[in-house]
Amino acid sequence: MAEPTDSGQKAGGISRIGLVALVVGAIIVAAAVGYRALGEGEADQDAIIADGGPASIEQLKAAAEKDPLNAGAWQELGFAYYETGQFSEAVRAYRQAVEGDDKNAVLWSSLGEARLMASETNPMPSAAITAFEKAIALDPTDARARYFLAVRKDLSGDHQGAINDWLALLKDTPPGAPWEQNLRQTIEQVGKINNIATDTQLAAADSARPKAPQLTAGNAIPGPSREQIAAAGAMAPGEQREMAEGMVGSLAAKLRANPANPDGWVMLMRSRMTLGQPDQAAQALKDAIAANPGEAERLTREAAALGVPN
Repeated sequence: MAEPTDSGQKAGGISRIGLVALVVGAIIVAAAVGYRALGEGEADQDAIIADGGPASIEQLKAAAEKDPLNAGAWQELGFAYYETGQFSEAVRAYRQAVEGDDKNAVLWSSLGEARLMASETNPMPSAAITAFEKAIALDPTDARARYFLAVRKDLSGDHQGAINDWLALLKDTPPGAPWEQNLRQTIEQVGKINNIATDTQLAAADSARPKAPQLTAGNAIPGPSREQIAAAGAMAPGEQREMAEGMVGSLAAKLRANPANPDGWVMLMRSRMTLGQPDQAAQALKDAIAANPGEAERLTREAAALGVPN
């Protein structure tokens, strides 16, 4: 999720940290990262993932163009364009995605964010607002649309109203969600810039939030060693992705062996979304519910918060 650096500046500035660090954070429910952030600096196009295997943007484009109404294929292409900073191309891809599935709130909010990032002059173009409002109409819990509609309030001068909306979003944010830290920083920054005290409000929001899953000997998923994390820092983007995929694959294997672990399934969904694998995240949700029908409501709620497609 992008965040404004001041109340009158374009929402942008996605936090960029190493891919392995993001996946590690997703697996151990400890990272606070930018919304769907991947890689450090420019992404490696040949490392974009589609359907579980490596594919270049040209391959993703060819696959999408074979079926103009395949929303999933266009979503993958839009995500790949977005992550490589090709925002105008991402707009076109997401626009085609909603042609194939115009009832999908995640696609509409993705389109809105791409439109916002593609705008070089207007910090909140009307086309982006239209897409965010469409997403909210379809799903009032859509985190991205809620975030940016609050940005709109901030840009219009309603700083306290924006902070109130962000605090409401924070209350609904599962611990460790990809946008959590950026959201918190946005609240603090906008409050500081506009002389609005936020400490008490943040504390109240935190007290109302869902609790982080408690990892025990029965459900803990071991993360990588300190040495592995240190080594990952020196890796090229493609090598980082390979290592990250290995860790996520290990997590998936552990869940196949022990599927009665709702917290683990949430970790897997978060990891899949971090890697830009929404289809596999959606499959993880289905598998999680099948294995844990009593947790279906919670799993569905957390999947929606992570942006997992229906």
